Amino acid sequence: LFQAAFLDGRPLVLRDLVAAWPFPVLNFQRLVGRRELLRDHPCKLCVQAVILAVVAQLRRDLEEPGRDSRRCRLRVLDMTGLPDAASGRAPDGMSVWSGTVALAKACVEVSKHQREFQRRGSKRHKGRSGAATAAAAPQPPGVDVHADLFVNGTSYGILRDALQTGAAGPLRLKCREFQAEELSASGIVTLLESLDPSCVRRVDLRFRNLGLTGLSVILPHLSRFPELRSLKLQYSNVDVRRPTPESAIGIRCLAGQLGMLPSLRELNLGSSRLSGNLRQILCDLQAPLESLELAFCSLLPADLAFLSQSFHAPALKRLDLSGHDFSQSLLEPLRLLLEETSASLLHLDLMECRMADSHLDALLPTLRRCSRLRFLGLYGNSLSTAALKDLLRKTLELPDLRLVVYPFPVDCYKPEPPRRIPGSRRIYEEPMDGERLAAASAEISRLLANSGRTDLVWTYNPYGHGALDYFSL
Repeated sequence: LFQAAFLDGRPLVLRDLVAAWPFPVLNFQRLVGRRELLRDHPCKLCVQAVILAVVAQLRRDLEEPGRDSRRCRLRVLDMTGLPDAASGRAPDGMSVWSGTVALAKACVEVSKHQREFQRRGSKRHKGRSGAATAAAAPQPPGVDVHADLFVNGTSYGILRDALQTGAAGPLRLKCREFQAEELSASGIVTLLESLDPSCVRRVDLRFRNLGLTGLSVILPHLSRFPELRSLKLQYSNVDVRRPTPESAIGIRCLAGQLGMLPSLRELNLGSSRLSGNLRQILCDLQAPLESLELAFCSLLPADLAFLSQSFHAPALKRLDLSGHDFSQSLLEPLRLLLEETSASLLHLDLMECRMADSHLDALLPTLRRCSRLRFLGLYGNSLSTAALKDLLRKTLELPDLRLVVYPFPVDCYKPEPPRRIPGSRRIYEEPMDGERLAAASAEISRLLANSGRTDLVWTYNPYGHGALDYFSL
């Protein structure tokens, strides 16, 4: 009934179902089914209806503590895994940010109602004995809400209030994945300290120029999360290309704090300039990483050599080295690294890496040994149609490969010279020849169709396919 009502967009039916929910747990993903169903159906009104129904239920429980408890037995509302509307196809979907705000407001509202109810009870029973009687009145067990939370400066205040005032209230937020954008270090710390430590498995702090100084303030507070497996610190403005005494101390501090996270298996340091410092940063980790994202990190051959010889290499399932120049000295260290990861690697991102046909040809024998590979990203490299067709033929033998994101072939650009913007040094990208691109795409599609690999997708669109998440690997 819940699945049918949700997929058909019936919020009033969902409200009535929650009011009479006969089970202790309501889990959106388990009830609705596959994540694709959640992603492709409008869900904002339906999600709001469930939240409002839980709030109404808790208010009734507060006002009528002795009423029949058999009507609703809900104790856990699990909203984890709801897809972000920004990445889905449903125009009326609910974003993770909107869901966070809705849940935070609900927690604050229920806590406020509880305080008002207790105040009214104290006034009705005058005197010390009356106050004691009101305080001793049985409190409803309440509902734990498991959710993924996304907060920025706009929603910081309401989420802080919900986590701090609602922790002991009837509606309690239990965060599984915490994502914060553009918050101060002190604001992030305040929220981290308010989270239930037993549930958090991912912390994602993006688009915040924290630097080594900001990270040294925040990271010590992560050691209270025993189940933290994923830490994303992309765009943190860490730049240690020019070593100084201060940066050496900062790197040592960062390494020590990462070493205090025993369950850590995924680390994203994207857009940090780490040249020559990867060994020092990862040296204190207690267990091998399974997902490592180092896009646009200005790595040197020594960094890749360390990684290939480290205990991380044989365990890596996901590796993102986009934005590095593999046309010169990094190519051989990359090949050696892929040799070491070939038995475990599922996801490989090499987008915008200045690779031409000869560089791909040098990597192909090693790529073919990555027998478990599911995703290969090559967008933004200078590869020809002939090289892409050769890659397709030679990787058909990889049984688990499902998605290849390839670049616009270099032979599909018009031969006219690049156009310059008047009064600027900026150059337009060479104009694409639509007919040539369509012909190249048709050739690739024909090869795929003739191969019988209907499960394999090749696309030059880097967006909309949904990257493999670490927890789904």
